[in-house]
Amino acid sequence: MRIRFPRWAAVAGTLAVLAGAGTWSAAADDPPSVRRSDQVLAMPGAKIDTSWFTAGDPAERRPAVLLGHGFGGSKEDVRAQAEALARDGYAVLTWSARGFGRSTGRIGLNDPAYEVKDVSRLLDWLAERPEVRLDEDGDPRVGVSGSSYGGAISLLAAGHDPRVDAIAPQITYWNLADALFPDGVFKKLWAGIFFSTGTTASTEAPPRPEREPGAGDSGGAGAGGGAPAARAAAARAAAAPADPAACGRFQDALCEMYERVAVSGSPDAAARALLEARSPSAVGDRIKVPALIVQGKSDSLFPLSHADAMAKAIRGNGAPVAVDWTVGGHDGGDRETARVEQRITHWFDRHLKGDGGADTGPAFRTSRTGGVDSTDGQARLRGASADRYPGLRDGLRDIPLSGPRQPFRNPAGGAPPAISSVPGVGGGLSQLSSLGVGGLALDFPGQHARFDSAPLTEPLRVTGSPTVKVTVGSDGGDAVLFGKVYDVGPDGRQQVLPAQLVAPVRVDGSGTGGGAGGAAARAPGRARTVELTLPAIDHEVEAGHRLRLVLSATDLGYASPAAPAAYTVALAGGGLSVPTAPEVRGQAATLPWWVWGLPAGGAVVAALLLLTARRRTAAPPPDPALADVPLAITGLTKRYAKSSDRYAVRDLSFTVERGQVLGLLGPNGAGKTTTLRMLMGLITPDEGGIRVFGHAIRPGAPVLSRVGAFVEGAGFLPHLSGRENLELYWQATGRPAEDSHIAEALEIAGLGDALARAVRTYSQGMRQRLAIAQAMLGLPDLLILDEPTNGLDPPQIREMRDVMIRYAAGGRTVIVSSHLLSEVEQSCTHLVVMDRGRLVQAGPVAEITGGSDTLLVTTDGEVDEAVAGKVAALPGIGSAARTDGGLLVRLDGGTTPAALIAELVRLDVPLTGVGPHRRLEDAFLTLIGGGSA
Repeated sequence: MRIRFPRWAAVAGTLAVLAGAGTWSAAADDPPSVRRSDQVLAMPGAKIDTSWFTAGDPAERRPAVLLGHGFGGSKEDVRAQAEALARDGYAVLTWSARGFGRSTGRIGLNDPAYEVKDVSRLLDWLAERPEVRLDEDGDPRVGVSGSSYGGAISLLAAGHDPRVDAIAPQITYWNLADALFPDGVFKKLWAGIFFSTGTTASTEAPPRPEREPGAGDSGGAGAGGGAPAARAAAARAAAAPADPAACGRFQDALCEMYERVAVSGSPDAAARALLEARSPSAVGDRIKVPALIVQGKSDSLFPLSHADAMAKAIRGNGAPVAVDWTVGGHDGGDRETARVEQRITHWFDRHLKGDGGADTGPAFRTSRTGGVDSTDGQARLRGASADRYPGLRDGLRDIPLSGPRQPFRNPAGGAPPAISSVPGVGGGLSQLSSLGVGGLALDFPGQHARFDSAPLTEPLRVTGSPTVKVTVGSDGGDAVLFGKVYDVGPDGRQQVLPAQLVAPVRVDGSGTGGGAGGAAARAPGRARTVELTLPAIDHEVEAGHRLRLVLSATDLGYASPAAPAAYTVALAGGGLSVPTAPEVRGQAATLPWWVWGLPAGGAVVAALLLLTARRRTAAPPPDPALADVPLAITGLTKRYAKSSDRYAVRDLSFTVERGQVLGLLGPNGAGKTTTLRMLMGLITPDEGGIRVFGHAIRPGAPVLSRVGAFVEGAGFLPHLSGRENLELYWQATGRPAEDSHIAEALEIAGLGDALARAVRTYSQGMRQRLAIAQAMLGLPDLLILDEPTNGLDPPQIREMRDVMIRYAAGGRTVIVSSHLLSEVEQSCTHLVVMDRGRLVQAGPVAEITGGSDTLLVTTDGEVDEAVAGKVAALPGIGSAARTDGGLLVRLDGGTTPAALIAELVRLDVPLTGVGPHRRLEDAFLTLIGGGSA
């Protein structure tokens, strides 16, 4: 039945589309131009370079935003975000901090007496601007945001100046002493990068005073942190002279502190007090404004534990808090800049503009990788969220570990060190780790202890910080260990360190006070039992994998004791206590209405227009009589595009039963590929039908899940192993992991140990077999293979033949299209021969080859052309042609093989044998009239 709509309906639909396009055009008009002005503001001891951004009506008052930059950068780094915020209706001020860009002054690491006071003076400047909305005289409506160094200043500004109304710190620290001296261990690589960047921040350092006013004693000037004794120690240390050439733009107190710690390899109380006094944690009880906390999971400088401490403190003060974990961080990786900046804008819309409808997002969100984009090879990201921030210890699950008490050593000089993260590199590796790809992690034999879990029976998502209790002994003083948890593959060799993170720990009192050679092992009573908090991660461990706890004596990123020492470590009962955050669920991100509304409206209009021109069709019901028949093709016809009388396939009909290996043969242009495409639902036939197990084939038909296909090769990620490629492919189908039957498919493919190797090391034959295994995932009842032996050498072709025969032996069905007729003859049980789109013959291979009336006459020596002509002229002979070693003689029914032999003897043909000619090649050529295969 053709449904017809009046002409006015089509016109109305067209107008609706045009109206929608007009609406879109109006919404997509060029945004207002942004006005920028630069000025240098004088501050005590420095000149601060700033930029001011506004857009729209200059007379309109609007909220303001301060944007800080990262360490080593300048105001230019945040220019793009500033312009975007200005277009969104904010007045935006950016500045280069002291010692960076064109600003003068000394770097104080956000010293409350200098950098934080600078922000307060910038707020004073904002309060005088006619474009800025005021809460009251001298109090601008303002938010502060920034990354890393700029993120810390947003927290400090909120703690020191009550005029700040909202903040959005990104990938920053809560306690700088904890960041650079975690658990009393010096993070030497990051600290070195930090201070090297500062000493080279400018090629022309400003004149150095004898001692900068207030430098080193700002911990006691409103910082609110550090014990009196520690602050006194910091003041004494600050008074020590520092080498001006080595300090660059750093304050003398910071320069001297770093040099002292870097030489000793161990932080002291004075160093810790100095950094704590300049940290947001020092004023944590005063930060009472809405905070959007963005932290990176690929961050060995400021790990997730810092964001956790921020969230707990600010929420404890009664302020709204949202936490967002991105996949990137200081180690590299995707910072998700566009998404994060949009969320910051919405956060400020709610808390600065007072827009109650602004979507500020969930209380907690984490980005996770969800496979690889085949177009660019980049990891796909998806969000998971919860209505509350779960912290780092939510949904605990105990994972038992096993392993004996283990001795190992700290080598002299701490070298060679184990490797976990390499600053600037680990982020890219951590994204790969979420896909199951190993990174740079390396632990040297004799320098670590390890404890393994049993293989997991189900997938495990770790979200937070695992903990474990261990007993540590040392033959010397304190023990310094580095804890990490690996995700270990089924073969035990492939191990992944999630996010490339490691947790250092100094175990006080674990030694015997002297001795050597395992004194702690001889005196276990002097050992100490401690609970180790391991790195916070968000990582999924697949079923069949195991967790491995490693405690190493060294790590490249940290300073370990230079003196050699012997350690022992034993599990202190139980195993890993793993947080799972069960409330955190993957979900689609909320989109503006027009993102789905306009396409949905267009789809409705398009559907109405299509209904005026095309017949509505419904898939016919399943045929119960064919429920056990893998494939039934009836009257299948497909014309070439724009042609009514030229056919790619015409009136094709055949049936394939269970257990058959069917060879689909035909010369080029016979219609084989078109038939396979229609069989897989990729194109629609013009007439006829295809049924798979009784179900009619349509694009996306559910029964296609019972069909596996390998057509023109498969694309694999070269850096992943064969097994990992197959696992990723199956995950992309969205079907349960237990339905993949990957072990059975791999056994049939017979790749053996090669499964654990990277695919880039595979030969062509191994890649072909891996592609066959991919097609076999889920053990489909019908397997379609198009030219599976392309590019294979003879031994590999034989292996592929065995693969197909083994697969069909289990009661399944294989359809193979190939030009290698000798292989088809050896591997296939049945044939379908096509020519010019039509069926020529179908049936068992033996019938097609053995039913021929052609005889092979073998002779002693070559047969000349004259003799062949005489044989061809005999009565009852259809043709006679010379071939290697004899003649091919076709009988036309008027004679018998015995009569032929008598005639050949009469003609003095030197016979050595006569028999039926059973080669598929000749039968095939006969069937198609000599056409090319």
